[in-house]
Amino acid sequence: MQGRIGRIALIVIFVGLITTVAALNRISARRGMSAAPVNSEAAMAHYGFRLEEVSKSSGIDFVHVGPKLDPKLDHIMPQVAAMGASVSIVDFDRDGWQDIYVCNSGEGTKNRLYRNLGDGQFKDVAEEMGLADLNQPGTGCCIGAIWGDYDNDGYEDVFIYKYGRMELFRNEQGKRFTRTTDQAGFPAWANVNAAVWLDYDRDGRLDLFVGGYFHEDVNLWNLKTTRMMPESFEYAKNGGRKYLFRNLGDGRFQDVTAEAGIDSRRWALAACAADLRGTGYPDIFIANDYGVSELFINEGGKRFREVGKASGVGFSPKSGMNAAVGDILNQGRFAIYVSNISQEGILIQGNNLWVPRPSKPGEIPRYENMARDTGVELGGWSFGAQFGDLNNDGNLDLYLVNGYVSADPNRDYWYEFSKIALGNSAIIGDAKNWPPMEGRSLSGYQSKKVWINDGAGRFTEVAAIVGVQDKYDGRSVVLADLWNRGVLDAVVANQRGPLLVYKNHASSEKNWIGFRLEATVSNRSAIGTQVRVFWNGQEQVQEVSGGSGFCGQNMRPLHFGLGKDPKIEKVVIRWPSGKTQTLTGLEVGKYHSVKEPS
Repeated sequence: MQGRIGRIALIVIFVGLITTVAALNRISARRGMSAAPVNSEAAMAHYGFRLEEVSKSSGIDFVHVGPKLDPKLDHIMPQVAAMGASVSIVDFDRDGWQDIYVCNSGEGTKNRLYRNLGDGQFKDVAEEMGLADLNQPGTGCCIGAIWGDYDNDGYEDVFIYKYGRMELFRNEQGKRFTRTTDQAGFPAWANVNAAVWLDYDRDGRLDLFVGGYFHEDVNLWNLKTTRMMPESFEYAKNGGRKYLFRNLGDGRFQDVTAEAGIDSRRWALAACAADLRGTGYPDIFIANDYGVSELFINEGGKRFREVGKASGVGFSPKSGMNAAVGDILNQGRFAIYVSNISQEGILIQGNNLWVPRPSKPGEIPRYENMARDTGVELGGWSFGAQFGDLNNDGNLDLYLVNGYVSADPNRDYWYEFSKIALGNSAIIGDAKNWPPMEGRSLSGYQSKKVWINDGAGRFTEVAAIVGVQDKYDGRSVVLADLWNRGVLDAVVANQRGPLLVYKNHASSEKNWIGFRLEATVSNRSAIGTQVRVFWNGQEQVQEVSGGSGFCGQNMRPLHFGLGKDPKIEKVVIRWPSGKTQTLTGLEVGKYHSVKEPS
């Protein structure tokens, strides 16, 4: 019944309002061509920070190149080849400065590893480090990268997922990376759009969850058939399979997906792992395109059970493209943010902010979608989003990027898109039936969103005011303290566009505290470690993540804004091993290096 209602709603929306599309997009595009001046004083006075785009002045000149797939897809190439712009943060050489890794996707193009020189400048060292030339013809194209110390030697290794051949590289003491893919034992080919490091069984070794998008039998450069598209816009189950790889500790990974109970062929676009139930074990959340989200709860490190419908997050089919968690209400519990599609006058799916209701440890969490009530529902054709305290007031804010295909601003593809969206599975599933784009835009030239959390359950959108006015087709956004100043900067990867670095100029009136964690018994990267800061009668929890957002990964150290005149009562750290330590008397305004008790 729910599916029929959704289908009818789509028909009404598309057919009843599609006549306004071209005019709306022309107006939107014209408005997007000129940027309003940023009032820095107003931004600082009202919101406590402003953002300055500094990529070129910092030595970063990367522009993403998309892949050229099988000619049978030429008519819809801007859509099917609209992925692969991604960015992740790592301190690969352990010099205390956060570095930037960005993926390219065109055949023969090269990825970049920007080493942070510590003086405001970045230098590309991907070639000399062995991480540049990963888009060779016949191997597929890079989609994203996540960092984790899988061999526990103290240096972050990297897993690069692709539409094609997955790649694993071991970090040789920050001096070079060695390819270890063949030893790892991954499948020869998979069309992966989501991956995350986690220690699902808490044995002290990092495991891998990998989510497929297109079916793994599909080679997008050499199609056997054009019947490779989703069978439905609401309940598609003909996508790529999911993989759970258990780290055996000798450089090899074992596929334990079936015995772990993970069985899904939905079209995964993003995933994250976090302890959502207070059990000490990481659960897995998957944002799926063309359908419902999935929540796999971890049952003691042995099996996972899918509870999306029971928890509420898998109730309504949408176009999930982001998965990130944050304690937005400072209640010691994680909310989950999932981005979807919204286009004024055409289609309003709305983004989801799943806020958990109070529950006992171990219970299936029950979530309520509070995106509309909090003001973070409408974000255009939304992709990556991350939580972070941008103005250090003690509340997690939200940065979102958007825009699908920016082409001719005077010609719109939405009407043609509606034709295929309303077809039956036989029509939808075959790419040859999709109307040609012919240079039209599809939700292009969109304004990005920076939502500031007021701490009382409401977010205010301030992007243009604080300096974020680009209208590229955004895909991945990550947050990191690039200049070690105690404020979060933003790095944005754009589809067929430049890598943007927004330097955060936050007011010094509000304070902060940070933590650089190193495990000894748990996995060395400390992924899965939860830190709870108690200050001024408040509490906020954060967890070290092995990848989040859309094809992104934030910096490894944890950053907490504290507001004015903070008085820290205590900090409680729970390591994946189960060890807990409580710290008191900590100085604010600095990063604290904490090692797990052995």
